[in-house]
Amino acid sequence: MGFIANDFDQNSQQTDIAAVVRNGTEILFQGFNWEAYKYDWWKNLDSNIPDIANSGFTSVWLPPPTQSLAPQGYAPQNLYSLNSAYGSEDVLKALLQKMKQHRVRPMADIVINHRVATTQGRGGTFNRYDGIPLRWDEHAVTSCTGGLGNKSSGDNFHGFPNIDHSQPFVRKDITAWLQWLRNNVGFQDFCFDSQKGNCLFKFNNLYAAKYVKGYIEGAKPIFSVGEYWDSCKYNGTILEYNQDSHRQRIINWIDATSQLATAFDFTTKAILQAAVKGEYWRLRDSQGKPPGVMGWWPSRAVTFIDNHDTGSTQAHWPFPSNHIMEGYAYILTHPGIPSVFYDHFYDWGNSIHDQIVKLISIRKRHGIHSRSSIRILEAKQNLYSALIEDKLCMKIGDGSWCPDTREWNLATSGHRYAVWQKIWD
Repeated sequence: MGFIANDFDQNSQQTDIAAVVRNGTEILFQGFNWEAYKYDWWKNLDSNIPDIANSGFTSVWLPPPTQSLAPQGYAPQNLYSLNSAYGSEDVLKALLQKMKQHRVRPMADIVINHRVATTQGRGGTFNRYDGIPLRWDEHAVTSCTGGLGNKSSGDNFHGFPNIDHSQPFVRKDITAWLQWLRNNVGFQDFCFDSQKGNCLFKFNNLYAAKYVKGYIEGAKPIFSVGEYWDSCKYNGTILEYNQDSHRQRIINWIDATSQLATAFDFTTKAILQAAVKGEYWRLRDSQGKPPGVMGWWPSRAVTFIDNHDTGSTQAHWPFPSNHIMEGYAYILTHPGIPSVFYDHFYDWGNSIHDQIVKLISIRKRHGIHSRSSIRILEAKQNLYSALIEDKLCMKIGDGSWCPDTREWNLATSGHRYAVWQKIWD
């Protein structure tokens, strides 16, 4: 499918939930970290919106906006209350309006695997939702987490009542809530939280992708991404070279949403953060392609370096800190849908911020998109290099490499990375 210019009419996206995926020019920004709730976050982020927009980001992933027993937002209870630890409803709506004015789409973090109950029901378990909107009884909770609903459609999160999405009344209510977020509150994109959590690092849960499909069809977000974090293959503590089964499971989840959702490319993160430690040979699979979801289905692969779980103060699975810019040089020049983490962009100093902005500018100027062609030129112990769309070439690692300077000039460079652009006659 051909590349579409980045400035096409966003109004067409309101009714076509696949438009931006076809467009292929999305660049996401995760606009929070694990400690964000401590810092009057909606107001804090408001001051950065002009810079975020000018840097070239198209969508900003915000933390869960609803009332929650945990300040980070991942223990939701009253889904219709927008007064959270991040700020009041009025300040949130002002932030969303400012984002709209700057043509940056707000993405809501959708936490609907579990919900904190208000009342004890049958069996003495907290499994009812009395006194708040969405007044569900015990049948809204899966039987394996203390309710009278059906068995979970996936793994359980043992800590809160898990929502039984097989119940028609539950799906109807959640769809109406998502429509409210979309049409009344002002969110345009959705991130479906923790479709599967890595049992080594994070809670393990999963509600079937077919329900995500229904929620997307019902609420019609412009863009959707799911967080399907599964365990990679290891030989002891060593990451195995072939991670095809890992990326296939992510692809299967995307496919089960009828291709309406994208997914975070955890396969690429795992391989890339191992590769930058002097194993760049990992970045070419047995077929000569990138080894993550990016290599098989780039238009649905959201590539990233870290997020609020893997990095931040949780640091469950952090990218090597002295190789961060190599990581961004890789994902911001390659196919896929790149995402930048708040901490790296705003908390790691002006130099990192400006280097990322430069890479985004180069990506946009040369029309690199999610489906861009790629030819891997080198992938060995201390060096990786690639040609993208015959417009850019790049290298990471401390190995020496550069293209023919009669055809290419240096676009940008930094610690252990460089990017060149084609010289056109």
